[in-house]
Amino acid sequence: MSIITISRGTFSGGKMLAECLSRRLGYRCIDRDVLVERAAAQRVSQQELRTALEEPPTVPGRFNHKRYIYLALIQAALMEEVRTGQAIYHGLAGHLLLRGAPGLLRLRIIAPMDFRIRMAQDRLKLGRTEAVAHIEKMDRDRRQWTQFLYGVDWGDPSLYHLVINLEDISIDQTCLVVISMLEQRGGFEFSPECQAAMNDLALASRVRAELALNPFTSNLEVEVVASGGSVSIRGELFEQLEEVQRVVCAVPGVMGLAIDEPAPADHA
Repeated sequence: MSIITISRGTFSGGKMLAECLSRRLGYRCIDRDVLVERAAAQRVSQQELRTALEEPPTVPGRFNHKRYIYLALIQAALMEEVRTGQAIYHGLAGHLLLRGAPGLLRLRIIAPMDFRIRMAQDRLKLGRTEAVAHIEKMDRDRRQWTQFLYGVDWGDPSLYHLVINLEDISIDQTCLVVISMLEQRGGFEFSPECQAAMNDLALASRVRAELALNPFTSNLEVEVVASGGSVSIRGELFEQLEEVQRVVCAVPGVMGLAIDEPAPADHA
């Protein structure tokens, strides 16, 4: 009952692989639009959420804090979607949004440029030149996005368990390879221990999202860790300690709270 994430460049076959695996395994297939819709239920703009997931950050500033808020909502939405396993997410940085999640199979799909151009021309009704420009821009933006937010190279193969090139292998063949890998490797099973760890990650992401949404704490950027209902928060809370305690303790599932504020800098 694994969770599968599929990283891919624009029109590289990731969606087709996700749908093939979904049919064969009976897993739910989740894309960015599902997350945006779920996160937008928290009374935020769907368009702004999409922008936060598509456009690369530039320099530190107010919009980048808004991006922190939107990513907190997106991460919480994704955690809730995959919390019980048997799910496939094909979208930007799923393996990074779910960092630390157990039972996670991280895939990356690459494809020849001609394959990608044909896909873009067919789906977007573009000429060849326009298709190439679109693909190059999207790839560039995604690389910058992951580098800025996570400090990693989007194409680094060490981020994935398996990188598959569709140059000489079909989607159906790729699907069988992945299923065989799931069946033969016990590390991707969703054990009771995995479920407990996922519950902790989901609770931590839900707490962070609630802090980001609350008008009295939305200016904060914090680290949140949960373990068996006990939540630990690290960050500069300034004079908002009581508000943080109130917001966090109201989140369903929270049974205890510890706060770790960094010591003030010594200017002596």
